[in-house]
Amino acid sequence: MTTEDSSDFFNKLWKFFASVKLTIFILSTLAGTSIIGTLIPQNEDPAEYFQRFGNFRYKLFEFLNIFDMYHSGWFRFLILLLGVNIIVCSVERLSATWKIIFTRTPNFNPAQFKTQPGTEFAVKFAPDLLKEKYQAFIARHFSYVRIEETRKGFCLFAEKGRKTKLGVYIVHASILMLLIGSMAGSMFGFEGFVNIAQGDKTNVVRLKKSNQPHSLDFEIRCDKFSVSFYETGAPKEFRSALTLLENGKPVMERDIIVNDPLRYKGINIFQASYGSVPSDNLTLSFTSKASGMMYTKKTTIGQPVDIPEGLGSFVVEHFHKSYEFMNHDMGECFVGTLTAPDGKKTEDIVMPLRFRGFDKMRRGNVIVDIADYEPRYFTGLQITKDPGVWGVYAGFITMIIGCFIAFFLCHQRLYIEVNRNGETSRVSVFGMSDKNKIGMEQRVKKIAKSLAGFEIGA
Repeated sequence: MTTEDSSDFFNKLWKFFASVKLTIFILSTLAGTSIIGTLIPQNEDPAEYFQRFGNFRYKLFEFLNIFDMYHSGWFRFLILLLGVNIIVCSVERLSATWKIIFTRTPNFNPAQFKTQPGTEFAVKFAPDLLKEKYQAFIARHFSYVRIEETRKGFCLFAEKGRKTKLGVYIVHASILMLLIGSMAGSMFGFEGFVNIAQGDKTNVVRLKKSNQPHSLDFEIRCDKFSVSFYETGAPKEFRSALTLLENGKPVMERDIIVNDPLRYKGINIFQASYGSVPSDNLTLSFTSKASGMMYTKKTTIGQPVDIPEGLGSFVVEHFHKSYEFMNHDMGECFVGTLTAPDGKKTEDIVMPLRFRGFDKMRRGNVIVDIADYEPRYFTGLQITKDPGVWGVYAGFITMIIGCFIAFFLCHQRLYIEVNRNGETSRVSVFGMSDKNKIGMEQRVKKIAKSLAGFEIGA
């Protein structure tokens, strides 16, 4: 390929990325894919997708990464393409804007001003007497003022707000910040969950989208978990007392509740849920139907205990969060095995925590129940890391600033022409603005009124 061919290829490539049509295409594609991402829930159980869409569509959507499209390669490519398009478009148009903004002696065309609505009036003073007075007045309201002599008098050019033309480029920069921040979060961030029982610790969480284990650089220990309830039984507040450890040594201690996370080394730890696990210790009660005596024994899951009066032995084997008995949900239950004194006959005993004395309905020589049980809670934590979040925050702030400059501030230019007319002077005032032209017309009239009222020597 010759140098000329290479230059031609580069120019075509540059024009391709500088095209507004490309911007419209990318934005339309992103909008369309976002609608798909809204209609098809993301990162759900594959079995649900398979049941909903069937074998063929499930495999097709999985191949296209539709179920996790915001982390897919093609979606990231669209974001990258949009970023390149914004950069090239900005550079393409910035060169001309740069000359307007940062020139020391801006050009102005009187004929261009005279096509705009203006105001004329006559004053009784010669142009030489008005020049210094007009210049001082306009300089108080405009950042740049220049006077040029003419054959019949002088003309004055003034402007302000040249740098407001950068507003659109600030908006472009904010979009790039948002794109970079979202890409950084998508590629290097994660979201996971972990359940930690009171007194336990871990440094491994399960990632939300893949359920794969992910190791942290520190351990999380749940020192204490507490929950309070409304009178209706609904949870009012649940609080976790957490300690973060590095190399076995505590580095941070903090209580967290819902919407009040712990932040450490760019990782956020949110209080998400809670639950209960079998307690290490529980107290059983054994009531002999023959004597009417009740006996209590402390035990743990898996530890057999002998029942007084030679009524056999009992061992608690399982704890169920939800136990179904004769098509009824009994809620949290302990289930154990009762062994007869001869050791030959065994029975399964169900002990629901919500229905104390449930075993009374069973025929037998002894009634088994839970005498005392203090639930041991676990805390459910949501662990997130988003290294691009500060880029997103900075992008939003920058966008607000850019939009304010682009929409509410404007580049204003003023042209005043003063011509001698006998012993008096004829003054013409014109103004131009890239935005809010009606407002500029009103300002021109106000300036003209002030200039017409000047008294020399006043």
